[in-house]
Amino acid sequence: MSTRADDDDQQRFALGFLFALIALVVMTVLGVVVYKYGLSHAPRSPAAAIAPAPTVAVVTETVAVVIPDGASIRVGEGVVNFYFATGSADIAPGAAEALALVIQGVQSGRKAVVSGFHDTTGDPAKNEELAKQRAQTVRDVLTGLGVPTEKVALEKPAVTTGSGNNAEARRVEVKLVD
Repeated sequence: MSTRADDDDQQRFALGFLFALIALVVMTVLGVVVYKYGLSHAPRSPAAAIAPAPTVAVVTETVAVVIPDGASIRVGEGVVNFYFATGSADIAPGAAEALALVIQGVQSGRKAVVSGFHDTTGDPAKNEELAKQRAQTVRDVLTGLGVPTEKVALEKPAVTTGSGNNAEARRVEVKLVD
């Protein structure tokens, strides 16, 4: 009778160990995914990613969202600026309202022209590539939120070094054109 109890204890131990191992693997995979892609890439559906769009069709007000690590968004004078942290191509959290304004402009028949800029610190070739990646990220988020690909154009500016201080220079501009 004691061998049956020992067998039951061993089976419980083996099952408990197996469940703990599975939980460890799942948590590790989730940790790697969150680390690699970040939480800012998580929302991919329009309902989860953007708030209801304002009813104003023309972007004239100035709205700024400042994030401590250097990433922010500013909407004003018909241009949406996405500012980026140093060495990053991640859009700042809180970009939903700005993205909604761009989406609304495209839905009203306009086209979004996306241009990437960089600052003057570091290697110019790497900065040029990072400016391109940032512009592609904004384009990919817009198309991921349902904007037709033909309504979003990547346009390399004649001078990709942005104006202003380094934080202002690291940006992607989105202009709505007819």
